[in-house]
Amino acid sequence: MNTETYLNHPNFGLLFRVCMVEANRELFTTLYAQRLFFLVISEPEGLRFEPVTRSDARLLVENRLRVLRRTGQTKDYAQLQAIHKRTFQ
Repeated sequence: MNTETYLNHPNFGLLFRVCMVEANRELFTTLYAQRLFFLVISEPEGLRFEPVTRSDARLLVENRLRVLRRTGQTKDYAQLQAIHKRTFQ
């Protein structure tokens, strides 16, 4: 099943989840332009949005791809690889 996750940013509107980076840390991008990226950190106090550059976002996704490949999660790897190609190439 392919699930999509969205968040509403207070200033930039609807954000689309690109991928999980680590526990409690996910990468999101603006829904339509996919030019602004945010690292969303879940904390006990709530969500924290940290803006990241496009190149840093690309590095985060590529690092996640490496982890998925190493751990043999082929379905998740293929889905994230398609998102990577659509977003960064």
